[in-house]
Amino acid sequence: MVLVLVIGDLHIPHRIHDLPAKFKKLLVPGKIQQILCTGNVCDKETYEWLKTVAADVHVVRGDYDESAAMPLSITVTHSPIKIGVIHGHQCIPTGDLDSLGAIARQMDVDVLVSGHTHVFQAVEYDNHFFVNPGSATGAWTGAFNSDPTPSFALMDIQGPVVVTYVYQLIDGEVRVEKIEWRKEADAPRSTVPPQSIPSSPTPQQAQSVW
Repeated sequence: MVLVLVIGDLHIPHRIHDLPAKFKKLLVPGKIQQILCTGNVCDKETYEWLKTVAADVHVVRGDYDESAAMPLSITVTHSPIKIGVIHGHQCIPTGDLDSLGAIARQMDVDVLVSGHTHVFQAVEYDNHFFVNPGSATGAWTGAFNSDPTPSFALMDIQGPVVVTYVYQLIDGEVRVEKIEWRKEADAPRSTVPPQSIPSSPTPQQAQSVW
């Protein structure tokens, strides 16, 4: 089992000062093996905080990130699952599944993680699995008349099966849903809150992008 935190569009400190306290209480060291971040971290302090949650941190460059050391895309493999990560501003129209599908095929990945919309999504399409963790801070975006719902995702990868837990802060309470996808076409799906964040092995040290 590999537990991967999928998070992004934090926009700290430009649009919001910090993650919700209830999210930070959940994201503690020693439980998560790897972090995949869709970008718009925006400051070094937030990146360093991510490294306290899991040392194996992979961040792509969002349209508001200034660090040239951040790549525009990355791929990671948890055999037999290959995961691609982009910010999502490369996708036109924004969030369009056909465009995301073309990117997934180009990157030759089974799962494509993207952000930019500030809205959570986990959906199977064209034999791929697409995950958008939304904005972990609920940061403002011009696409909404009101603030987005803060959200992040945890992917529990068990061989060919990816179990995705989405955490959303709704009316001051953390709500959790579960979506299951299998690399072989017909993946069963369910909506069941997990009892707790499962534990995972100690992650490897990641290189700094700052």
